[in-house]
Amino acid sequence: MYEWKQQIQAIVDEIDNCIKKREDEALTLKFLSDKSGYSEFYFTRKFREISGMQLKEYLRRRRLAFALKEVRDTKKGILEIALDYGFSSHEAFTRAFKAAYGITPSEYRKRNMPVVLRTKINPFDRYFLGLGEIGMIQSTEDIKIYFVTIPTHKFLHIKNYESNGYWDFWQKQSLVPGQDCETVCGLLDSIKGKLDDEGGSEANSGSGQIMAYINDPRGRICDWGIPRTECYGVRLPVSFDGEIPPQMLLIDIPEAEYIVFEHGPFDYEQENASAEEKIEKAMADFDFKAAGCHIDTSPGRIAYLYHDPERFFKYIRPVERD
Repeated sequence: MYEWKQQIQAIVDEIDNCIKKREDEALTLKFLSDKSGYSEFYFTRKFREISGMQLKEYLRRRRLAFALKEVRDTKKGILEIALDYGFSSHEAFTRAFKAAYGITPSEYRKRNMPVVLRTKINPFDRYFLGLGEIGMIQSTEDIKIYFVTIPTHKFLHIKNYESNGYWDFWQKQSLVPGQDCETVCGLLDSIKGKLDDEGGSEANSGSGQIMAYINDPRGRICDWGIPRTECYGVRLPVSFDGEIPPQMLLIDIPEAEYIVFEHGPFDYEQENASAEEKIEKAMADFDFKAAGCHIDTSPGRIAYLYHDPERFFKYIRPVERD
């Protein structure tokens, strides 16, 4: 099964690349099954078994996710966008768009309401599958430690008082109606103007989504000895006035000083655990007294965790000067 998940992951990656490059001829069952080395029947069955949906439905929803961002972020005509993403006409695109999101492309462009996009599936995640690292590659880049002042902004999020870590967070959230990973990430992916958005829809972390920890007496005691609540969401500008999904919270984060522990780019499958260990050690060994500050444990202060292997892995923790 691991080998099949790896095969499907390669196909999923290929699908997104083809959508970006407008290579519709490659987005056929025959092309994708040939690429996997299996018959169309067997490939279709395994794709559905692993992904939970038909290949045709996944392709349609991913095309629509990319197209929606074009509607949202550009001034291109609706027909041009429709043709770019494989729809035969304005009418066909509008029907598919409304069936998926409950609103037409033209109405969405005016209103820009949050909708649940089909985020890229990731069936082969070594850590989720319990496989850990492979190989012995180790990054030679040291952890960068520096102070930053982050301006006032907003944070749109969901929270869990009992969770302990990323996977546990989503396992617990899957029990809350409308707060499962697919729904929440799809909603956040559709929101315009995220401060950390790199413009992609292919990965959750690449579309401005981050974990956060809010100091909260009601939360769990973390490894740092601070009661905190785990959250997942996006940072937004102070001027944000868009619609807020009913299952989410929007809070104001005042300007404040933070300390950053940052690891540079790394190979996710081969270095993830090592990168995390390096950051944890750097945070544990840092001499806050010599730096003239301490971690701010005041209720309401927030810490952010950015996990984007192609760019960085970093903790941003609130500090207070001595």
